[in-house]
Amino acid sequence: MTASEQVPSLTDIKACVFDAYGTLFDFNSAVMRCRDDIGDSAERLSDIWRQKQLQYTWLRSLMGRHADFWQVTGEALDFALAALGIANPELRQRLMALYRELDTFPEVTDVLTRLKQGGMQTAILSNGAPDMLTAGVTAAGLENLLDEVLSVEDVGVFKPDPRVYQLAVDRMGVPPSAICFMSSNGWDAVGAAAFGFRVVWINRYKQPAEQLPASPDIEIDTLSPLPELLSLATP
Repeated sequence: MTASEQVPSLTDIKACVFDAYGTLFDFNSAVMRCRDDIGDSAERLSDIWRQKQLQYTWLRSLMGRHADFWQVTGEALDFALAALGIANPELRQRLMALYRELDTFPEVTDVLTRLKQGGMQTAILSNGAPDMLTAGVTAAGLENLLDEVLSVEDVGVFKPDPRVYQLAVDRMGVPPSAICFMSSNGWDAVGAAAFGFRVVWINRYKQPAEQLPASPDIEIDTLSPLPELLSLATP
């Protein structure tokens, strides 16, 4: 399906809300900047780190044992390093520091600029702890392109709990049906759709569709088509 064929399904949108990690920020970039030190295990380290990071958010939510995303990220990195037999405290410290200043994907700044020029409200809604998100947004120079930076810490539970998505409704002041939510995570896209958002799944990693209740409205592989999908004029 082409972008022009999909436009009618994204009408009456008042706010665009983005997941952060994997959607705006490239979580692989921390490990890739240390690739020379890590060697052939770099990609595997990044994969395990990310997998455990997400697993720990879900498990902590189910256990009722919340900790902020910075702690979870560190614990997931410790698991990944141990799994690969890497004992290097200096490397761990560097990787954690780099996670606070991840690279953005190439199209992010341009897309956010076009959304703001088109009069759209914009926000991040993320598992990230507030200080992590502030650091990442500042490092990427996105401060003036976002109206809100929302963290799950306001409700003390991770996505896909509906209380997280409700944060965007409450802070943006528009109903779920007027919010377009973007995530690269299929499970997050499904959770947001089940909540009632209009959802665009940014399938950067060419994953199969999740076999769960609800589904995103549209699937694209980068954020670049988003302004067209929202019928915003090209500058």
